[in-house]
Amino acid sequence: MQNLATKFENLTIQSDFIFKKVMSRKRICIHLLEELLQIKIADISYFEAEKSLEPDYASRGIRLDIIVADDKNTHYNLEMQVNNIKNPDTKHYVLPKRTRYYQALMDIDLLQKGQEYDLLPPTYIIFICVVDFFAKGNYVYTFKKRCLEDMELELPDEATTMILNTKGTHGNISKDIKSFYDYVNNHIINSDFTRQIDDEISYLKLDSKVRREFMLLEARLLDERREGKAEGEAKEKLATAKRLLSMGLSVQDVAKGTSLSVEQVEKIKAEQE
Repeated sequence: MQNLATKFENLTIQSDFIFKKVMSRKRICIHLLEELLQIKIADISYFEAEKSLEPDYASRGIRLDIIVADDKNTHYNLEMQVNNIKNPDTKHYVLPKRTRYYQALMDIDLLQKGQEYDLLPPTYIIFICVVDFFAKGNYVYTFKKRCLEDMELELPDEATTMILNTKGTHGNISKDIKSFYDYVNNHIINSDFTRQIDDEISYLKLDSKVRREFMLLEARLLDERREGKAEGEAKEKLATAKRLLSMGLSVQDVAKGTSLSVEQVEKIKAEQE
């Protein structure tokens, strides 16, 4: 518990937990969107923060940090992305297709059964990254669908993906977005906006309910990791047992080599025959 308490005290805006809490404050979330998109937003409504979208029992569910809709019915999904993760099997970075998957699940969730496709509202998938995924130095990378035969022709599906690069060096962003980047990167407070964010984080860390919520969340995630590790170890033992049996080793030797019971190995052998 002491380690969790220390971890809680050291949380920054880069933490999904803190990011979600901070962006749950309307004035902060609205200002970030207004400065980023250079628009005016009268109000926003929140959908369930860190909402799990699971359209089918066989599909992979995801947790979305922040989903909001503005007064013009444009929907925004805001995500903090700290690690540039690779799939260990394919060696490919997961971010591009992760944005595609998030967009697909948002659309499924937004379009009620039986509704026409053209009722889908405009959407923005926004990833705030602390690494420059494309290594071009841009502050912002904005993606829309365009025709390869005529790059001026844009598919008007009203779906936009934005990859924010807090380590960027060039491009057009407002002073408050630049100060937000500085705060995300190095905890530098150089604007009223980042002062508001920092004050909010300080307030959150004094809230015993928020601390308890973090502790419960971490305990749940730890249990999930342990279950995943145990499941992975069980699969590895099974695969090893099958290989050893195919090499002609006895049931007793395979059981010793894998720490499986003789009964378990006998069952595996029977399934192979």
